[in-house]
Amino acid sequence: MLRTPLYQKHVELGARLVEFAGYEMPLHYRGGINEEHLTVRSAAGLFDVSHMAEFRVSGPDATDFLRYVTLNDPAKLKPGRGQYSMLPNDRGGIVDDIYLYRQGEDQYLIVANAANRDAVADHLGGLADGRDVQVGDETEDWALIALQGPSAALILDRLVSMDLTDIKRNATAQAELSGVPVILSRTGYTGEDGFEVFAATKDAEAVWDVLVGAGAVPCGLGARDTLRLEAGFPLYGHELTEATNPLCTDFAWVVKDKEFHGRAAMWGADCSQRLVGIRMVDRAIPRQGYRVMDRDRDVVGEVTSGTLSPLTRESVGFAWVDANLSALGTRLWVEVRGRPMAALVVKPPFHQS
Repeated sequence: MLRTPLYQKHVELGARLVEFAGYEMPLHYRGGINEEHLTVRSAAGLFDVSHMAEFRVSGPDATDFLRYVTLNDPAKLKPGRGQYSMLPNDRGGIVDDIYLYRQGEDQYLIVANAANRDAVADHLGGLADGRDVQVGDETEDWALIALQGPSAALILDRLVSMDLTDIKRNATAQAELSGVPVILSRTGYTGEDGFEVFAATKDAEAVWDVLVGAGAVPCGLGARDTLRLEAGFPLYGHELTEATNPLCTDFAWVVKDKEFHGRAAMWGADCSQRLVGIRMVDRAIPRQGYRVMDRDRDVVGEVTSGTLSPLTRESVGFAWVDANLSALGTRLWVEVRGRPMAALVVKPPFHQS
């Protein structure tokens, strides 16, 4: 398996290591997933997300190219700003969901999911052919560390060479963190305030040690998943796939009215099913792949993600269900170990800080 530049730190901290997207990653540390989750909600957690893939897109045609290959509109970004977006395929589905940062007039950085690194590289490379644009894979050059939680800004403010109030949500800036050059982005995947810190691979351990020493608590992929789910964020491979039409989800806001790759297929798709949030009424946890049924016990969908919220102690999740059963308040049943357990359609997020 691949390892991030912080692998040895995870070993030293006693992490439970698991395979994820081809990498050996920490699922949790000694305190466990629930403790890490609650730390992010109340203080500040630290995540190694260096397995994520980074791509540089540059050149005179960079903006027009990215307007065509993404669903959001990068032309609206000023340098130093970022946006959530998706890469559509030609079948009305999604190659990946991404974060896109505009770093200069003709300079962009894409952060993509680790499992989709090759697919994104092939997709962008193919569509760039014949344009005055360069696409480069910089994944090996970057370490990415996410500092998340209500205390994140307080911790970081003592360590950086700039006023953090100048970095608004979705903004990026170059800075020095205890003398180490970094790029700070006020973004994250937990629903809390926080920053993602881009550092050179060689500086990863130094940045990690400084942040831990300042009070950030190391957290693993387990808490990252429960936090994103509680906050109502999708995960590629669960809520989003190559067959997912985002217009059939609450993330349709990302689809801007412009020309883009695969537009006709996306607009022509029938939303016979919709992605909804569910909250269990009966005591049970919805898990990926569990069948969803109507009052007649006919199968009408499937759970994509679910958990018992460490904060609210409610069992919540996402599911694809027949469109006629997607209205808020609709009662459904999730089949858990052969038994139908009652649930309600609700609107994410399941917790809002």
